[in-house]
Amino acid sequence: MAGNTFGQLFRITTFGESHGEAIGVIIDGCPPNVEIDLEFIQGELDKRKPGQSKITTQRKESDTAKILSGVFGGKSTGTPIAMVIPNEDQRSKDYDHNKDIFRPSHADFTYQAKYGNRDYRGGGRSSARETAARVAAGAVARLFLKQKGIEIFAHVSSAGAIDAPNVPSRNLAELLEIRESNIVRCADPATANEMIELIDGVRKQGDTIGGKISCIIRNCPVGLGEPVFDKLHADLGKAMLSINAVHGFEYGSGFAGSEMRGSEHNDIFIAPEGDAPVSTLTNFSGGIQGGISNGMDIMFRVAFKPIATIMQSQQTIDKDGNAAEIKGKGRHDPCVVPRAVVIVEAMAALVIADHLLRQEAISL
Repeated sequence: MAGNTFGQLFRITTFGESHGEAIGVIIDGCPPNVEIDLEFIQGELDKRKPGQSKITTQRKESDTAKILSGVFGGKSTGTPIAMVIPNEDQRSKDYDHNKDIFRPSHADFTYQAKYGNRDYRGGGRSSARETAARVAAGAVARLFLKQKGIEIFAHVSSAGAIDAPNVPSRNLAELLEIRESNIVRCADPATANEMIELIDGVRKQGDTIGGKISCIIRNCPVGLGEPVFDKLHADLGKAMLSINAVHGFEYGSGFAGSEMRGSEHNDIFIAPEGDAPVSTLTNFSGGIQGGISNGMDIMFRVAFKPIATIMQSQQTIDKDGNAAEIKGKGRHDPCVVPRAVVIVEAMAALVIADHLLRQEAISL
């Protein structure tokens, strides 16, 4: 199976299955002398791990990461960093019912058709459990970006048809504190309560619901992005669309921009005073113009579909093409977005870290 590696200079390769011994990641290209804060890495993993609340899957995993190489004296050495996260609470018997049956909207059919063999236990390699390895790697990337003053913040901006108001332009640490004060990870407390009520109601019906996550990258330097095919927003889009259950990506004004006129949409430059950086009056470009960062906040949104496993009977087919019926079993999220916030941040960090190194290589 190809396609397990992401990035060029800051490159990661993930491995493992949902119900195997462990999952893990190898980070190649992390610069030396980055402070590797294990407490921070574990804190990021804790935001993604299952069993956090009534609106997440009740699978119990500590998601404790162990570093096997690439770190000495608390700092990266510049050699490959290998991390492993053991699987501790698999219930493979919960998936015996779909050994020979394809779950609707899952990867069961396509994996079987492509490889002729699949790990049906929790989806195997197609499981969202793989994203824990990305979060661990993304935490290392964020520690590298922290040295450069680059901040990344994401939150749940919608659940179903419930939309949060735009996050005000304020200190990201304050927004983080608000976000982590509620189980849905929305930076608007009033909207968070509505979202929690909706998701819990859907859960009780044995159904699932989707949502959106909005992300801000602040203090990103001008010049990141490689035209023509490696535009910064193109790589961010690929990163986000590689996350399980993601069905849409937009940056800046997004699809709404197609309804505007150029006179409305153009970001007018403001003449800088003294040592102030170049800025624009509006930010419909989402901090990226011509595929290159312009110094403004990079802003994008990611849309997640409803989780495909529902606790209701559905029509499907078996491996021989015969009509069949299936009903979800086991422990599953009624809505993925509360746990996916940190995944979005991790993938954003990996993209920015990679492009930062590529830009620094140009400047050498």
